[in-house]
Parts: sequence; C-alpha cells; structure tokens
Amino acid sequence: MRTGSDAYPGAAVLGVEAAWRTGLGMVRYLGPSRAADLVLARRPETVTTDGRVQAWVVGSGQDAATRTPADTAVLRALLSDTDPVVADAGALDLAAEDEATAPRILTPHDREHARLRAALGLGVAGADRVAAARESAEATGAVVLLKGATTVVVAPDGWSATVEAGTPWLATAGTGDVLAGVIGALVAGATAAGRAPDGAALAALAASGAWLHGRAGAIASAGDRPITALDVAEALPRAVAEALAG
Repeated sequence: MRTGSDAYPGAAVLGVEAAWRTGLGMVRYLGPSRAADLVLARRPETVTTDGRVQAWVVGSGQDAATRTPADTAVLRALLSDTDPVVADAGALDLAAEDEATAPRILTPHDREHARLRAALGLGVAGADRVAAARESAEATGAVVLLKGATTVVVAPDGWSATVEAGTPWLATAGTGDVLAGVIGALVAGATAAGRAPDGAALAALAASGAWLHGRAGAIASAGDRPITALDVAEALPRAVAEALAG
C-alpha cells in the first residue's frame, strides 16, 4: 500500500487496518514516515520495507495537487506494470492516463468522478450513474467503482453491478480508505491464488469488496448507531466470516 500523506496520515492507518481485517497473511506499507509510524503503532505486524506484492492500493489520503515529482514517478511506474492496482483519491488522475496499463480499479466518489470525466473529455455525467461509469471505464480501460449510497461497479467490457450501502452511517470520513483496503486485499488474494484478475473478474472483486464494506458498516452500526471508519474496519472479520459461512 502506498497511501496516506503528512497531511492525512490516518488514511494509511485505516486502509492497512482494513486490509489486515479482510484476511491477508501479510500487508506491506510504503509511505511517509509519519504515516508509517502510525501504521506500526496500530498494526505492528505490518511490513514497511519494499518487496514482492500481489496487488497495490495507492492514492488514499493523498492530493494530486501536492504530489512530489518523485511520488508521481513511482505511481506511474506501478500503474504501467503488471500487478493489479486499486487507485483512489490522489492517484486517480495518473490511473486514467494512456500510459497506465496495469489492471486497475478506480474508486472515485461523484465529485472525483466529475473531475476524472472532465480530464478525459467526457463532459458532465447525466443522472444515470451506471451509464456514466461505463463511459469512464471504456475510456480508461479500467474498472470503475463509483462510490455512493448505491455503489456502481463497471468493467471496460460492460459488466456492471450495483451495491447498496449497508447503512447511511457509512457516509462518514475515512470509510473510502477502508473500502480501498478491503478491495486491495481481495485482489491480492485472488492474484496469490493464481487467478490474475482482469476485466469482469476484477470488477467482481471490487463489487465483492463494496458488499463486504457495506455489511461491516451494518454490523458496526447495529442498524442505527453512529459509527466511525475504524469501527467499520473492526467489523470486517465478522462480515468475512458470515460470507464464508454462507
């Protein structure tokens, strides 16, 4: 995971926590020292040195406007490699470039999606969020997961799904960072199992991550209790256990 920043180090903590709680054998974090210190304070089992990975999560808690040239170069290298990449927030602009050829899942919310579409020359999206996400997926060659009360997931080949949020309390700061960690964990697990997800398979993993995220939110809120993003991450093991049992 290359997430978080000096301004938003908590995004790294939330995403790493979510990846662990989804059920991985190892999570590797590479990011700013302040964020890395906070990650290790929360999850000391996290590995903070470079090495082999099965999938990347990038951009959460980062801002494209303040990204350094060195960070940009690193992200572009990852996005033009062969490992799957979950691109969130501050990496969405790079993940939509023509040079980005890695299997990708883009995870914008509506405002980020509007900026992405403008950069792609697609114009203002209409009321049909599925159609708008499909246009963006076709233009970028990436899976687009458009976050919201109803999350839309579309693959470049047209495969699509919608996922209802488990609770309105998920509309709270940091839950998108948790979602990115969940999706990254599922993609890494599929890659490690030899399935090399791409296209519709990658989109199905993204939709599964959105469903687990929503279910964890519902568990954490117990129907009507206010929650924080960390509450959602901590409820993920039960959500995963329920899914496996089902």
